Amino acid sequence: MQLPVQSQSTMYAEEWEAGAGPRDLVEIARAADRSGFAYVASCDHVAIPRRLAGPMSTIWYDPVSTLSYLAAATERVLLMSHVAVVGLRHPLVTAKQYATLDHLSGGRLILGVGAGHVREEFDAVGADFERRGPVLDETIDALRVALGPEEYPEFHGERFSFDGLCQRPRPAQRRVPIWVGGSSPAAVRRAALRGDGWLPQGDPRDRLPSQIARLRELRERAGVDDPITVGAITEALYVGEPGWATGRRTLTGKPEALAESLRAYRAMGVDQIQVRFRSRGCDELRDQMAAFGAEVAPHLND
Repeated sequence: MQLPVQSQSTMYAEEWEAGAGPRDLVEIARAADRSGFAYVASCDHVAIPRRLAGPMSTIWYDPVSTLSYLAAATERVLLMSHVAVVGLRHPLVTAKQYATLDHLSGGRLILGVGAGHVREEFDAVGADFERRGPVLDETIDALRVALGPEEYPEFHGERFSFDGLCQRPRPAQRRVPIWVGGSSPAAVRRAALRGDGWLPQGDPRDRLPSQIARLRELRERAGVDDPITVGAITEALYVGEPGWATGRRTLTGKPEALAESLRAYRAMGVDQIQVRFRSRGCDELRDQMAAFGAEVAPHLND
């Protein structure tokens, strides 16, 4: 699941998150740890321009700081950037930050990356917004090397070049998984050719099968044999009968019924689902997470 509080876009944030803070984040991350969630995720925006402050809000925690903070409060749950806009930074800067996070957490990092969409952010830091796609492609290639096992990695690309430079501590993982986020044709292609995982953004159920088929077709055509984790973001959920207005697109009901609905994702070829719960406060969210982990998740896996 993506963490609440750390990003508060009006598209998904609950009202109670506006008054929440670090203590709530720790409680929720620990609840994810206890309830068997695979990962918790944090978003990435450097700064929000005035024109987007209304719909996006201006509350966006830094993912490296946030996930590092939560690494010390948890033991098992993986820590994912969903997604890091790595084109805003030199790949060696990104590698230094996330290698340290992986080292401190004992190898729990999933590095989710995306192209970004806010022009003003790119302009402010001197990054190339118009060519952010090709920049992201090369950045992923550079990060593969920089986060790899070599202490003195070597990379020579069109935009970035480095060798003879050591960054320690090294990641705890020999291969840090890189997931690509996004549903555009370019994002699907990027995930197919460069990703260890793909997390679509906003694809409804009826569109996912064709997207997954395209992903696998691109990999087969390119001769990519390595496994890839296909993710999906589900509809909003509420375990049980809410007794309050959760929205017409929220899946509610008994655990077995929710599980039956969610198993449809597996039939499409999805390996891992990211879930989001409707809630009116931190306590209710943690109760929902516990109910999902104890009563819904056991019905999802054969």
